[in-house]
Amino acid sequence: MIGAFTEPAKKHLGQNFLHERGVIAKIVQAIDPQPGDVLVEIGPGQGALTFPLLDRHGALTAIEFDRDLHAPLQAAARAHGELRLIEGDVLGVDFTALATELGAGKIRLVGNLPYNLSSPILFHALDHATAIRDMHFMLQKEVVERMAAPPGNKVYGRLSVMLQAYCMVTPLFTVPPGAFRPAPKVDSAVVRLLPRAAETIGIDDRERFAAIVRAAFGQRRKTLRNALSGTVDADAIAAAGLDPGARAERLSVADFVRLANLAAA
Repeated sequence: MIGAFTEPAKKHLGQNFLHERGVIAKIVQAIDPQPGDVLVEIGPGQGALTFPLLDRHGALTAIEFDRDLHAPLQAAARAHGELRLIEGDVLGVDFTALATELGAGKIRLVGNLPYNLSSPILFHALDHATAIRDMHFMLQKEVVERMAAPPGNKVYGRLSVMLQAYCMVTPLFTVPPGAFRPAPKVDSAVVRLLPRAAETIGIDDRERFAAIVRAAFGQRRKTLRNALSGTVDADAIAAAGLDPGARAERLSVADFVRLANLAAA
């Protein structure tokens, strides 16, 4: 059973409910929950992914902002497994504390993210990456392309660098608009994020790194010398082995890490 109720989608919440069985099966297969895993779903909606995961795994914690969905979700979930619902904004949920509360070394995050909040949710998850084993998200295809873009690509930017610095980013498959109700006007895609081991990241100062990446891509057409003016001087850029006349889109993640570490020294 994929859906046990038909609460209408709320446009102001960016709701598009997944209903295509084949797509749902592929997502569950990609997640491949195992005994002992602690699954946390962001935005269960009408339970399209929630119930198959419960059928497969038996237990799930879900974070849902729309309180109108809570009662029908709880009622429908009883036939599938143990569902624990957290009411509220996912951006206010401390994933590190939640992992401890659930008795998990690390949690596994899943979800069909609202397009209008996808980037803030991704950055929020990064803040708690040490408490997360992996993430499987459905997002707008364009966002997934930005997440995985290599240096020099036209969509390579702040999101690409920040996510790739802390995670392995693997696009899995595309999902057409017809898989949702109501159908969005764009394609979606499923992506896997595997947080990197802390000792392999190599960033000395996370805040400094984030500030440099933000400034570098703040005005894409500016050179590093101009974009980072007031943050990192041209001599420091050159000391990192980089051309102050280059643009941010030409720098690899490793380049940004090296620049931030030297600048913080």
